[in-house]
Amino acid sequence: MRVLLTGAAGFIGARITDQLTARGDEVVGVDLMLPAAHGSATAPEGVHQLDVRDAGAWGELLDGIDVVCHQAAMVGAGVTVADMPEYAGHNDLGTAVLMAAMTEHGVDRLVQASSMVVYGEGRYACATHGHQLPGTRTTDALDGGAFENPCPVCGEPLGWEPVDEDARLDPRSSYAASKVAQEHYAVAWVRQAGAAAVSLRYHNVYGPGMPRDTPYSGVAAMFRSALERGEAPTVYEDGGQMRDFVHVDDVARMNVLSIDAVREAPTQSHAAYNVCSGEPVAILDVARRVAAGTGSGIEPVVTGQYRLGDVRHIVASPARAAADLGFTAQVGPTEGLAAFATAPLRS
Repeated sequence: MRVLLTGAAGFIGARITDQLTARGDEVVGVDLMLPAAHGSATAPEGVHQLDVRDAGAWGELLDGIDVVCHQAAMVGAGVTVADMPEYAGHNDLGTAVLMAAMTEHGVDRLVQASSMVVYGEGRYACATHGHQLPGTRTTDALDGGAFENPCPVCGEPLGWEPVDEDARLDPRSSYAASKVAQEHYAVAWVRQAGAAAVSLRYHNVYGPGMPRDTPYSGVAAMFRSALERGEAPTVYEDGGQMRDFVHVDDVARMNVLSIDAVREAPTQSHAAYNVCSGEPVAILDVARRVAAGTGSGIEPVVTGQYRLGDVRHIVASPARAAADLGFTAQVGPTEGLAAFATAPLRS
């Protein structure tokens, strides 16, 4: 099989390349080499350097391709409103240009990277009043250390539950909005082009080769960087925020499974899947596990600080990926985060 892989030089893309080539597939890699992601403007050997937004750049790269695996994206929460055009350009325009080029070259199968951020807040329930949609946490509550979302009926703290792929989409940042748009473009494209697509909603990805101290790093890498400086990792709120951390090798394997599945999928079909470990972990425990892996004896510090716009809990259901694609994560956060403490990172 010939797979065109965008973002091929990236953290996840490099792992997908390894798994595809190990089983004998041919990978045509492309990457823009954004400095924020790579720290370098030069593509590695074998990777074509191009901007997916440039309709004239594709040339013959898509000829003979069976599936496109689209990982290229600008990530991060977006610091200011001024960042919005960059997210819309790289992620949404880039995806639309890619889809148009695919159709022009007769390629009708796509796997693309989405994100858990499309959900906004997670799924919540009140012990008395059942499932509830929480409102925005107020600054008064956060300043007072009341971090849990209150039930809108009785005011008691809501409990969290796993989010499945049928949950409403509620983007709360420029990046999140761009990922929702990518999924919507995929739905429109498969209908118009008689194609098939899969969108993979990654949860918190970590592992060897992760970028160090960039917007692409993630909180686990930031905890590790603090420990390497001899500093205690700082944890916001009370550290009780629940997340799912999934190892990069599992993410790559899910892409390979999706590539195989989308080839057999019916036309005009789009499927979205959570990509997660299925083992929720509190952020404070993430910091503790990374710290334990270093053997430094340094304990994380819970600051009580908060960031407006952060969601309290977002935990994924792995059920659909298991049922449809047979995907179950092989690396759990207990062993994975401890090993991550000393795994090689990219500068």
